[in-house]
Amino acid sequence: MLLIVSAYIPARIRDPFWASLGRLVGKFAKGARRRARINLCYCMPQLDEKKREKLIDDMFAAAAQPMVMLAELYLRGTKSLCSRVHWHGREIWDDVQKQGRNIILLVPHGWVIDIPFMLLAAEGKPVAGMFHHQRNPLIDYLWNRTRLRFGGRIHSREGGIKPFISSVRQGFWGGVFT
Repeated sequence: MLLIVSAYIPARIRDPFWASLGRLVGKFAKGARRRARINLCYCMPQLDEKKREKLIDDMFAAAAQPMVMLAELYLRGTKSLCSRVHWHGREIWDDVQKQGRNIILLVPHGWVIDIPFMLLAAEGKPVAGMFHHQRNPLIDYLWNRTRLRFGGRIHSREGGIKPFISSVRQGFWGGVFT
């Protein structure tokens, strides 16, 4: 219910609230926090402990906001979100598509990967993505229903990569949902 209400609150007001909530939850997420510490020790050994902890806090602050953005996108459509999106290098994608070449977007892991693909689908771009099922069946259903709201195709990782590759060969822009 909180996500539904938040979807109708302006982002400049709701995002700081969700960032604070994310930081608070992050203080109690011992396992995730431990994994983040280990990863940062290996990936960014030059950072001191204080900087790593700030980076982890910032990660938790940012983690909750895409959930609200997805709710906003599903409930309100693309108009409110598109006014806050700026595509960098979009002309490159469009040129590649005009040349008839296949496109697979390689992106970093994160919840927000779903949002650009939904926006592209809402524009009429053919998009296809692979996803991993969520543990909770209700969340899995809602998440995938949201992914399909504007069109496109999704392929479960359990089904293998061949259906995804087939979609890309048919001209769909490919991406990986996690």
